[in-house]
Amino acid sequence: MSKLPVIAIDGPAASGKGTIARRVAAAFGFAHLDTGTLYRAVALAVLRKGGDPSNPADADAAVRALDLSLLEDPALRAQTTSVAASKVAAIQSVRDELLAFQRGFAAHPPGGRGAVLDGRDIGTVICPNADAKLFVTATPEVRAHRRFLEHKANGTLITEAEVLADIRSRDARDSGREAAPLKQATDAHLLDTTHLDIEAATERALSIVRAALRT
Repeated sequence: MSKLPVIAIDGPAASGKGTIARRVAAAFGFAHLDTGTLYRAVALAVLRKGGDPSNPADADAAVRALDLSLLEDPALRAQTTSVAASKVAAIQSVRDELLAFQRGFAAHPPGGRGAVLDGRDIGTVICPNADAKLFVTATPEVRAHRRFLEHKANGTLITEAEVLADIRSRDARDSGREAAPLKQATDAHLLDTTHLDIEAATERALSIVRAALRT
């Protein structure tokens, strides 16, 4: 059986990578995995146990007993879960535990046609041999504004300045961690969405993927 195509889409928070990944997956009929939800689920489990997301022992216990039904929990999108997820994601043992799950999804995606994975280390660690790699980014200010509008629509009481501070903090934590830091793979296509709406960004992503899958 020939290897199924794998698309790796990485980038920082609120860059648009998740929406782009879902649209690319839909366009090609591939399965999609938002790997960030795995870390959010671990973080949520830690928080609900009253643990500390920065504590390896608490995070390890949560990931070993992870209930995948948490992937559908609305609380995954809460600001507290988001911050906690960035903390558990910095723990190497947590990343090791989730590595096999992510690679298994890429190798044997539901539907059996191909896989699109988005996260922060897909092209560098999880699927270094992916058929197409994209690194989606935008300025911190633009990303903060996008995330602020999401929070506002959801009724979350938070200022745009607070969101920007959180974005910058997460960027520093994700890029500076020893465990699979956020960075652009050397063979990834850079897609800067600062001045692009989601339609234009998706079209550019699709062009990149189509070209890669034809080679």
